[in-house]
Amino acid sequence: MGTDRRPRCDCPIKYILNDPKDKLGSCSRNFPEQVCKDESRGVEVFTMHEMLHTNWIGSDYEYYGDVTEDWCKQNCLSDCYCVAAVHHPRKECWKKRNPLLNGRTDPTEVSKTLLKITKDNSIVGPTTTTTTTTATPRSQAGEKRKNQSSLIISVSYVFKFKGKYPKKLSAYQAVPGVNIRSFSYNELEEATNGFEEQLGTGAFSTGYKAVLNDDDGKIVAVMKLHKTVTEGEQGFLAEVNSIRRTNHKNLVQLLGFCNEGQHRLLVYEHMETGSLADLLFKDSRLSWSQRVQVAIDTAKGLCYLHEECSTQIIHCDIMPQNVLLDEGLTAKIADYGIAKLLRKDQTRTTTKIRGTRGYVAPEWFRNMPITVKVDVYSFGILLLELICCRKSYKQDVANENEMILAEWACDCYRRKELHLLAGDDEEAVEDIEMFKKLLMVAIWCIQENPALRPSMKKVMLTLEGSVEVSIPPDPFSFICSV
Repeated sequence: MGTDRRPRCDCPIKYILNDPKDKLGSCSRNFPEQVCKDESRGVEVFTMHEMLHTNWIGSDYEYYGDVTEDWCKQNCLSDCYCVAAVHHPRKECWKKRNPLLNGRTDPTEVSKTLLKITKDNSIVGPTTTTTTTTATPRSQAGEKRKNQSSLIISVSYVFKFKGKYPKKLSAYQAVPGVNIRSFSYNELEEATNGFEEQLGTGAFSTGYKAVLNDDDGKIVAVMKLHKTVTEGEQGFLAEVNSIRRTNHKNLVQLLGFCNEGQHRLLVYEHMETGSLADLLFKDSRLSWSQRVQVAIDTAKGLCYLHEECSTQIIHCDIMPQNVLLDEGLTAKIADYGIAKLLRKDQTRTTTKIRGTRGYVAPEWFRNMPITVKVDVYSFGILLLELICCRKSYKQDVANENEMILAEWACDCYRRKELHLLAGDDEEAVEDIEMFKKLLMVAIWCIQENPALRPSMKKVMLTLEGSVEVSIPPDPFSFICSV
């Protein structure tokens, strides 16, 4: 650090200034990039240049925990999209992609940057440039000239620099290749007014209403992940990447995220109408036809998560609070992707119980494999609540046999007393055949034997009328031998 306490901007080794006259300008790669069509040549043609006490904020696209520096280095080297990796002594590895922004060199920084460059005299296809801006404190200029290492940093950071380098940058960050924003924790804390107005809470997160500090003053929902979920979380960025790839009219859209220190937050579009819980269990409830459409919408969203998106997603917390409605009463599933994600080559996972009491499938308690069928079970309970307009568990009832909705509904179906479930809903009574159909689908979904539950695709087709529903067996007769 010089006496003027201003940073010095330089380019890393094998990077050059786009404009030599502009010392605060951007840099470009002075060598061809790794060609993804020929990733196998990465180890042969490229090498990793070590840069001590250096790091930068943003540009992450993959994170790994409990890995060695050599593993981190080799993983980036063999990945054509990786231009650098940062390894922390806690055995953490962050892979970076272009453009590299918001970087710093600081003697107190314990992380090491591994910059991918070509070996001397290597030739690898067409040259493409990468626009960056680099900075190194004046006090380290001599060391920089010696080992030719520096770190990439944004121009705005250079102009705003005063005193010591901050540990975190709170400026807007665009995530390369991802059509969402990366927020700082301070931004979201300010947008929620200190997390003041709570929208709801689930098994994995609590939602808050927020107003973004931009030209439009956009209203969003900020989901703050619970500590039990984020502790030891190795794949947060990978999960964000998977969530942002989802695109369906019955899923709440992800707009951004925060991955700062111990803070893990997701920013979604805000649904002004609120959750299904707000409209189902109150006096001004949804009409029968509206509830049928909500059931179909929710089934479509779950079918997409299970069978159509690139990475299969088990929601693990389907309940009325996580089904939101827009102004046209179209249902959209929220909080998806926060639970464990499954790759295509995985069919099941066994882990600790996740979900909300009353909607959790029996296999969570029986040491059985956890599959997409846990969501089918939860949807079955939700469907019962939709058609009967009451909660799955109700204590203040005249007949104790009616306390648990699933058991009471099955009894009414067996005794052919559907009018008891429909109650005073005249529209449902007039459409009793449709009521019966939805009830039968729900009973299939809540079968204690997961193998008997239908897929969400079959559920969706049945609700839409494309597939007939058969007579369901007693859902509580399953005997598990563990």
